[in-house]
Amino acid sequence: MTAGLRLGPLLRYVDWDAGDHATVWVETDGPCTAEVRCADGAAGAARTFSIAGHHYALVTVTGLTPGSTTPYEVLLDGHRVWPLADSPHPASTISTPRPGASQVRVTFGSCRWAAPPAGEKDPVGPDALDRLATRLAEDPVAARPDALLLLGDQVYADETSKATRQWLAARRDLSEPPGAEVTDYEEYTRLYYESWLDPGVRWLLSTVPSCMIFDDHDVIDDWNTSTAWLAEMRGTPWWRERILSGLMSYWVHQHLGNLSPAELAADPLYTAVCAEPDGTERLRRFAAEADADPAGVRWSYRRDFGRTRLVMVDTRAARVLEERDRAMLDEGEARWLREQVLAGRAPTTDGARRGGADGADGDGDDRDGYDHLLIGTSLPWLLPPLIHGAESWNAMLCRGERGGRWARIGEQLRRHADLEHWAAFPESFDGLARLLAEAGRGPDAPATICVLSGDVHHAYVAEPTWPEDGPRAEVYQLTCSPVHNSIPRVMRLGFRLGWSRAGRRLGQALARHGRAGRPGVDWHRTGGPWFGNQLMTLALRGRSADLRLEQAREQDGRAGLVTVDERSLTPLR
Repeated sequence: MTAGLRLGPLLRYVDWDAGDHATVWVETDGPCTAEVRCADGAAGAARTFSIAGHHYALVTVTGLTPGSTTPYEVLLDGHRVWPLADSPHPASTISTPRPGASQVRVTFGSCRWAAPPAGEKDPVGPDALDRLATRLAEDPVAARPDALLLLGDQVYADETSKATRQWLAARRDLSEPPGAEVTDYEEYTRLYYESWLDPGVRWLLSTVPSCMIFDDHDVIDDWNTSTAWLAEMRGTPWWRERILSGLMSYWVHQHLGNLSPAELAADPLYTAVCAEPDGTERLRRFAAEADADPAGVRWSYRRDFGRTRLVMVDTRAARVLEERDRAMLDEGEARWLREQVLAGRAPTTDGARRGGADGADGDGDDRDGYDHLLIGTSLPWLLPPLIHGAESWNAMLCRGERGGRWARIGEQLRRHADLEHWAAFPESFDGLARLLAEAGRGPDAPATICVLSGDVHHAYVAEPTWPEDGPRAEVYQLTCSPVHNSIPRVMRLGFRLGWSRAGRRLGQALARHGRAGRPGVDWHRTGGPWFGNQLMTLALRGRSADLRLEQAREQDGRAGLVTVDERSLTPLR
């Protein structure tokens, strides 16, 4: 019996050095050879690997023409399965950059709850990702992103839809913990089907390259908040299966496509899983090791798009949770981040070259530096000042600066109020500030450094200032969330208060009570807050950078993307 296409295709990696190869991910309903054939003669094939009764392939397509756009089709054991016979969408294509290309468009956002089935009322409004797909499908000359950055909460393991709850109820007793949340690998696959089989989004992901990183809801709300939280979760009978399945499904559906073919070839786990008839147990052992020793696994990665560098940072699994040593990134992860940010930059004044000898872990040429630096972190670095003050205050309470009673209160507040962003790790917050300042100094400084984030269900632009020895580069916090979700009115009011002068003073007062030191930078909101389902797009040309924020809105009885804000991030260049 001929295998069928179950999920995908997803266009993941497109090479920006030679511009002649790319990777395409698929899930099939049986073992087979997956093949991608392009109209220009480029092609690639891969045998599926098996995880928990599911079959996947990541096909490397070679022989692409640099600076071209070519349609492609997917075949399984020689039978064409994509494009779908009844698809209303244009052909899926692979676009490659021209040699020496200096322009790149990056669209980003986070927090996408799966849209309801067609015909059902959407309780959270139109889906920004679906609206982007509609625009690109209907307008062949519309500017397409060169990369789509999905900054966390691609699926919601702890907030399932009505349809998924019904499916779960037919599978097991929902009166038993964890109730209507997912528990195992099979249930995780349901979330990806629900999210990525949406016809518009499916087509979009087949033709726009994507880079992804997890956030908490990909596993559970407030994942890795504290040692006390982790101990409590590990004491439940369902957590171990949840975390192992979450990491396994993330590795298969999201992480593999973040890597270049060279990185995949050097990955012993990927090699082993592909070589075995059933890779389930090997991947499960890996997930168990990643849970037991997070420092032994790296989910972060780097991509270079010509002279734009993206460093995507894991701010969930790489944490150090011991109160006296709390850090957003463990020592090895922090060192890797520094190496990737500074690799290829000019020598320092003492003659030492910045970055490590292995700084070329990404896919670009380190020798010539870059014009723009993008730091992808699901959690914002710069928050509304009231929230920042509350998180730094809470961190000091939990550390015991005000005694045991306040520490217990602090732990309860931390969980109930989600006080777990960069500000809740004060040393890490200041460490990132120092790194960005260093990256932005010197004669070869980039034009812009942008920290790209989501999570907080509103969008804003914030600009930091350093008390002394600040960077030459323009530095921004660009936060965009959600792609498709909601935010209660009371939280909207809270965020507005958080950005106000009164909120700033209250945050400073809380920090003083907790005996928290002053942060290494000050910052002010220069755009927003904006509320709605939305996406941000960066258009980078040479050393200039422009930003656009678009929201999905109903107009004249039809949903579309509406431009809410446009600005230059390099006004003097």
